[in-house]
Amino acid sequence: MTRTLVVGSGFVGRAVAARLAAAGGDPVLASRRPPETRTGTGVVPWVRLDAADARSCASAVAQVRPDQLVLVHGPSDVTWCEAEPERAAALHTAAATHLIAAAPGRRTVLISTDNVFDGTSPVNGESAPTAPANAYGRAKLAAERIVRESTDGTVLRVSLIYGWEPPETTKWLNFFSSCAHRLRAGERVEVPGDQWTTPVLVEDVAAVTAAVLPSGAPPLLHLGGPDRISRADWAEALAEALGVPRSLVVRVPKAAGRYASRPTNTCLTSELLDDFLAARGLRVRGVAEGLRVLLKEAE
Repeated sequence: MTRTLVVGSGFVGRAVAARLAAAGGDPVLASRRPPETRTGTGVVPWVRLDAADARSCASAVAQVRPDQLVLVHGPSDVTWCEAEPERAAALHTAAATHLIAAAPGRRTVLISTDNVFDGTSPVNGESAPTAPANAYGRAKLAAERIVRESTDGTVLRVSLIYGWEPPETTKWLNFFSSCAHRLRAGERVEVPGDQWTTPVLVEDVAAVTAAVLPSGAPPLLHLGGPDRISRADWAEALAEALGVPRSLVVRVPKAAGRYASRPTNTCLTSELLDDFLAARGLRVRGVAEGLRVLLKEAE
């Protein structure tokens, strides 16, 4: 079995590990703290790792002896990164540098972000010039350069990722789960009507991540969902699907809340994705289908 060290045991890292395990692989999660929830049908092995520490990275790689790496490390809280830009840049670049040095020659996939663009255009394909408008985007772009210049790897830029998370998680929830739990409780949610995304189900992200791990995948690939939608329109569609009043969704300007530092368009398009998915029998689901899938799972 191919052993994959998945660096980051949060929402996305756990989904990637579960996908690899279900396909017969041998994933190992690595992070500073143990995962909060189970992945797949059993518990995916976990090792302690401080990705910003070179000795910790060398120790984890020596212990796991991975054939390949998936880097899903943080910090990914855009608001926190904006408040701590130097710290965010240092953590992202140190993690990429230390892990590649500890596992030379290993195939590596870095999960990156749509925040490497300034948000002025709703169309951001792989050939579009990068221009980060916030600290998170700058930190991720720096990590991208390390991966692309230092190893056999793929940078997979992903748009807003969503799926079910329990309300009692110790970290901030993804946008979908945050809205769903509050709307179900009859609470009002304030959501920007002037910030657009191309959302992607976390299971689809995991499937595409697994697909780009073998050698021969493009060195850079964009993964955005097929629908460009504002956060407010998305929240209203969720309210309708949940059978609660759409009036619980309160439209506010992006600049008025925690989304102020996000680009207006956190959207990704691709010149490569359709052919890549078709060749592997994969597809990325749109927002309406995603809502149906998730609400059916919650029944």
